[in-house]
Amino acid sequence: MTLPRRQFLHLAAGAAVIPAVSRIATAQTYPARPITVIVPFPAGGTADTIARIVGEHMSRTLGQPAIVENVGGAGGTTGSIRAMRANPDGYTIVMGTMGTHGASAGFYPKLAYKPDVDFAPIGLAAGTPMLIVAKKEFPANDLQEFISYVRTHADKLNVSHAGAGSTMFTTCLLLHSVLNVKPTMIPFTGVGAVNALVAGQVDYTCDIAVTSIPQLKAGTIKAYAILTEERHPILPNVPTSTEAGLPDVRVTAWNGLFAPKATPKAVLDRLTDALDKALDHNGTRNRLVELGCDIPGKTRRGQQPLAELVKSEIARWTPIINAAGVKAD
Repeated sequence: MTLPRRQFLHLAAGAAVIPAVSRIATAQTYPARPITVIVPFPAGGTADTIARIVGEHMSRTLGQPAIVENVGGAGGTTGSIRAMRANPDGYTIVMGTMGTHGASAGFYPKLAYKPDVDFAPIGLAAGTPMLIVAKKEFPANDLQEFISYVRTHADKLNVSHAGAGSTMFTTCLLLHSVLNVKPTMIPFTGVGAVNALVAGQVDYTCDIAVTSIPQLKAGTIKAYAILTEERHPILPNVPTSTEAGLPDVRVTAWNGLFAPKATPKAVLDRLTDALDKALDHNGTRNRLVELGCDIPGKTRRGQQPLAELVKSEIARWTPIINAAGVKAD
């Protein structure tokens, strides 16, 4: 049967409208069930804590629980891969980090995902400063003494980290490249890297402020520098790396929410709005600040700023990793 041209065009236009109507209907009913937030690290770490804090408030805004699922392994890439392969319907998202969505591109030649291609950014959740910390008995009294001691004794020193590709490992890699040293790097699972430092089993590390602050307050470890532009209000006596003589070692770990690519824009917008409301909530903000987190200002929030951050982090860390010759399988 041959359709008249006008009838054919009418039917074609109607068919084109169906996907758009479907997307609108999906956005209007979303979310209709709990949302899984994959944290690609063990429970108790920084990404896990931030995900639970912001997720709690997002649940109120969205009217559905945000359930954290910890999927550790391979420097956070195992959980990220699971999120990337999830159905792009907004019901599985991931708390990505500097390691999983920045440094991973340099560390893993066979990485199953492209951080800047295979995910749809939702927004930056929180950043946290990095610190150079050491066991309580470490002989150096300040950063300059630390630098001198490490350069002299590097072949005898052990450095803990949370796995190749983790923020701890990557930051220490930058530190060691600047100091031109190669101490022994020892991997641990999650917060085990800090626990080993407290126990005196290793000499020092580059740790996230969130996990170090409780130990610093307890006096079980010592800090030599915070790797940010300004001192942190919770650690006013810890100098910045620039003040203390290492201006080229500046790192702020970041945590951002991502969905699988092809997630409907309207669904992403709902998630971005819920995250924004969480970061504006005084109670949520206070909990994050007390942990030592940096809450992104309005210009750093949302989908596009996070997309740009991912691209810039890949560009920053890949040459550093390549120069060090460090690769993970």
